[in-house]
Amino acid sequence: MKRLLLSSALVLACCGSVYADDGLKAAVNGAQRTPDNVVRDVYRHPYETLSFFGIRPDMKVVEIAPGAGWYTEILAPYLRADGLMIATANDPNNANENVRKGYQRFKQRLDAKPAVFDKVILGVFEPPSNIHYADKHSVDMVLTFRNVHNWIANENGSVKAAFQSAFDSLKPGGVFGVVEHRLPENMQQDDKASSGYVHESYVIQMAQSVGFKLAGKSEINANPKDHADHEGGVWALPPTFANKESNKASYEAIGESDRMTLKFVKP
Repeated sequence: MKRLLLSSALVLACCGSVYADDGLKAAVNGAQRTPDNVVRDVYRHPYETLSFFGIRPDMKVVEIAPGAGWYTEILAPYLRADGLMIATANDPNNANENVRKGYQRFKQRLDAKPAVFDKVILGVFEPPSNIHYADKHSVDMVLTFRNVHNWIANENGSVKAAFQSAFDSLKPGGVFGVVEHRLPENMQQDDKASSGYVHESYVIQMAQSVGFKLAGKSEINANPKDHADHEGGVWALPPTFANKESNKASYEAIGESDRMTLKFVKP
């Protein structure tokens, strides 16, 4: 059984006072989800993860760097009626054509399902300097999934800028939820996190450096089969299979990466 490692403030929630969120269950199980995304639930545990962060349907929630929108497919319909979702994207006016195309791909994905995504607001997230997605002290929750290593790779203070933007945008008492590939503490993390894995202690220290308090840890996304030592880094594992057919069966047996799941609160 997976363990939940929680601070004392969350012990009561762990012990049974958390309500069953039928709306969240409906969003996780909804027909709006892409079948290829649904098969990843066994590794990503969206209902349990979002419940751990304490999400509610009336919240104003930011998803930083949603990628292709794996979690957006769940968050958008869940928040559509009573809350608000902000998804960060590239700047559509960026001078780089490839960056603009990245924005258009995500926008087209949202536009293709207006009944699901029509109320999603797009903000700009290009750390360290071009970040515009929410006013200060205006949102209830900021979430990011498997992105910290990308910010480390970008250098130029992108990690701290990303964490600072989350802190600044949250209301006092607001939650910053982070899921990231976890590097064992006895393995070296290089300056660019080139393996895609990051020390949990690094993420905690970075969050604390901008003012967050660690409220709890969850092992719901842990994978003890993953030792974070693959040729090609985390991308050797599913769903990427960066090494193609080489050792593919062994990577399939491992599954997706071992991940930290951290809940921070703005005092």
